[in-house]
Amino acid sequence: MDRSADPTLDSNSRRIGGAIHDNLGELGADFMLGEIFDPKAELFINDRLRPHWSQAGAIVFVTFRTKDSIPREVLQRWDREKNDWLDRRELRNGTFWKEALGTLDEETRAEFDRHFNRLREVFLDSCRGACVLKQPRLSKIVADSLLHFDGDRYQMGDFVIMPNHVHLLAAFASEDAMEKQFDSWLHYTARQINKVIGKSGHFWQQEPFDHLVRSPKQYEYLRKYIADNPKKAKLRPGEFHYHQRPN
Repeated sequence: MDRSADPTLDSNSRRIGGAIHDNLGELGADFMLGEIFDPKAELFINDRLRPHWSQAGAIVFVTFRTKDSIPREVLQRWDREKNDWLDRRELRNGTFWKEALGTLDEETRAEFDRHFNRLREVFLDSCRGACVLKQPRLSKIVADSLLHFDGDRYQMGDFVIMPNHVHLLAAFASEDAMEKQFDSWLHYTARQINKVIGKSGHFWQQEPFDHLVRSPKQYEYLRKYIADNPKKAKLRPGEFHYHQRPN
């Protein structure tokens, strides 16, 4: 597609593939909140700090975290480890790991993601940073925001608000709606939380992690992951906010 013919695409965005879905009324089977990622359908990719894939109507698993949840030195160490992981398999060819990801086959990319996503999730569950979302009045600000336009701008699935991060499942009617809604959630909740705690500036890390759901089995796995996350992190009642989408 010619980007100049589509004013919704900026210089970091591109579309791949064919037809898209027009509205939330086409979001698939009753037992799921949306559709499974279709590799043959049109795909919207926004390359910012990391690639964000979105597809009209497809279910996406999203993680966003507080700015202080992972120290810079840990992120830098993970960068080195990602480069090393690719070097051991002779897959990087001198480039930075982010540039090399696009050259990996599906199986290798999945292995890479599993390994480093696990590192990130274990670290987040260790509750680094101020972890202010343990406070029910603050986690409620986030929960209310996530549900505010449910059924209108998006379909919200299960979510859990942990002390320093959030996991959620959602589906969006158009490709760019996902990115716009991420920005809306992060800016609004940061402003409201900062008012309560008497601070200013960034509250969230600005680019969430997102993953398009590939199968019904993966969808159910992620629902269970969300539900079990507080127990795995050894949180007590009142230190997290869990929402289960009604069936």
